[in-house]
Amino acid sequence: MVKWRALLSLSVGVLLFSEPIWNDSEAKHSAGGSGQFWGTVAVLTEVTLSGFASIYFEKVVKSDVDNLTIWERNFQLALGSFPIYLSFICFNGGDEAGYFGGWTFVTYLLALLGASGGLLVALSIKYGDAILKTLATTGAIILSSVLDHLWLGGPLTPIMSLAGCVVVLAIFDYTFDPSPTVAHSTAIEKKAPDNDSDTSIELTKSA
Repeated sequence: MVKWRALLSLSVGVLLFSEPIWNDSEAKHSAGGSGQFWGTVAVLTEVTLSGFASIYFEKVVKSDVDNLTIWERNFQLALGSFPIYLSFICFNGGDEAGYFGGWTFVTYLLALLGASGGLLVALSIKYGDAILKTLATTGAIILSSVLDHLWLGGPLTPIMSLAGCVVVLAIFDYTFDPSPTVAHSTAIEKKAPDNDSDTSIELTKSA
């Protein structure tokens, strides 16, 4: 029950943190009714597919019969996206800048950070779970927004500050949940008959 409460608080915190977006009057007037409907459908579809992908990837990593490493498993999953991206690149012809046009040191650095982030996500799923990965991602969004306000003058309203506190409390609430997990309870139940049998054996020997 504590984990469900933490996830609900996390969802509310994320919604409140996006207050500058959904409270923008210009965006409301620019988007029509059909645009808002299809936008909501697209977001819900993306969230559903993302959640399914995270759970499926956790299943693949934790029940790996081939004993592949994180590097090998990530490369295997990335092979499916290579033809799609290559087809986009070949179809557009590199656009106005051409192939590899406009690539600077910062561009290569961002590509390296993106690849490193994928490996960190895989490690967090392997040694944690998909929900902890989502909590870490949400915390990173809050931290990046605060740094954006401090260094680049981004928006940080009182509602966003309150939402950030709600998200942080939800992360701590989920992480430090004292209730035992299902696996831990099952292990305790399996050990209980062994203790009873040991006690009966000792009583038989003493008699």
